[in-house]
Amino acid sequence: MKKLYHKHNKKIKYVIVGTWNTLFSYLTFIILYFFAKPYNLHIILILICSQIVGLTHAYIMYKLFVFKTKGNCVHEYLRFYLVYGFSFVVNLILIYLFVDVMKFNPILSQGVIASIVVILGYLGHNNFSFTVKENG
Repeated sequence: MKKLYHKHNKKIKYVIVGTWNTLFSYLTFIILYFFAKPYNLHIILILICSQIVGLTHAYIMYKLFVFKTKGNCVHEYLRFYLVYGFSFVVNLILIYLFVDVMKFNPILSQGVIASIVVILGYLGHNNFSFTVKENG
């Protein structure tokens, strides 16, 4: 069991931290949705605000607990946003289709979309955001 854990340590931590980050971002979306509802703010604006809060939180959690890289905070943060930028575009398109076109519930729609974004995120962060250049 220890060999299996050590072999997949980063993936296991990514799933745990990613689950927390997804829950945190989803709850942020729900809170902002109900806070903004009386003001008739569009779902896209609510999603943008929740993404800014959620992504900043996620970056800190991944850096400290999963990838454990040192330094390069600004560089990594920008790369992190590039990876999530792609995921965010997917999220924007899907939330628009689910809510505005198909008239699905915004909260349930975002829950489904979040599962897609998790997979895209791991691939991008593992292969791009938190990669360390080897000198040589």
